[in-house]
Amino acid sequence: MLATPGPLPSAGVEDRWAFEVKQDGQRAMVYLPGDGTILVRARSGTDITAAYPELLPLAGVLGARSAVLDGEIVALDDQGRSDFERLQQRMGIVGAPAKAARMAALVPARLMLFDVVHLDRQLLTGLPYAERRGLLEGLGLAGPAWSTPAAITGHGAEAWEMAQGAGLEGLIAKRLTSRYETGARSKNWVKIKVHRLADVVIGGWVPGRGRLSGLPGAVLVGERHDGLLYYAGSVGTGWSQAERTRLAALLQALTTDTCPFGQIPPVTGARWVLPQLVGEVRYTSRTRAGRLRHPSWHRSRPDLAPDDLA
Repeated sequence: MLATPGPLPSAGVEDRWAFEVKQDGQRAMVYLPGDGTILVRARSGTDITAAYPELLPLAGVLGARSAVLDGEIVALDDQGRSDFERLQQRMGIVGAPAKAARMAALVPARLMLFDVVHLDRQLLTGLPYAERRGLLEGLGLAGPAWSTPAAITGHGAEAWEMAQGAGLEGLIAKRLTSRYETGARSKNWVKIKVHRLADVVIGGWVPGRGRLSGLPGAVLVGERHDGLLYYAGSVGTGWSQAERTRLAALLQALTTDTCPFGQIPPVTGARWVLPQLVGEVRYTSRTRAGRLRHPSWHRSRPDLAPDDLA
């Protein structure tokens, strides 16, 4: 079951919803047949059990009871927040058990459990979320590499403020009466992302394709530090067709053969412009190299000059 992007449920109905921290990792279904074995599958259905050897002891935790659990495999940063960039070092290591074991020691993974869809040979997808959640919590699944993070009923505004203040990716709101809709992207699960804002300078662009032919497909943006423009990422969403057309004219007028970034970004087909256009972008988080994750254009900032951002 997948969540649909949307707004935070209003205060008038928030008592009909539970709120969970949105984890930034690899979705996983965990199969525990009750015979001392474990199978972990990715959202695609791929068997990823061997990539996460630290989860193998979970096979015996429920004894002879059988279960199918839904969760997210994450790697945590120094503040205990899920960090997808860290987890990428672990993903895909399925045919090299020695390497998987080494990486498990260097970059530990953790399974965050949030639902149970099968228990004691009974299918639970027809039960309401609140009842499934109670069954999951009753299993007491808390171990060295797995846990059942809290879900808060109601108090959505407080949960949202907590997520923002803690630098988390966002929340998942789940309707208490909702069934588990296998394979569906449901409005009964709503993902609310925390978007941060950054002022950036456009230093280049990449031509679009198809319906965007002749227009910028993405702009290359940077942030000023110590007099230099550091590449912060590529932004390709957030404009209407008319806004892209206006942007194209501005970029053409600022064309230059010289890359304005302190280091040339590793972008194929880039075209450079004089770093005079300032904008504000939304993003979810940053990589360790300072790049913006999931950036989208928010608005132009004609009131700011590039030097104002130094």
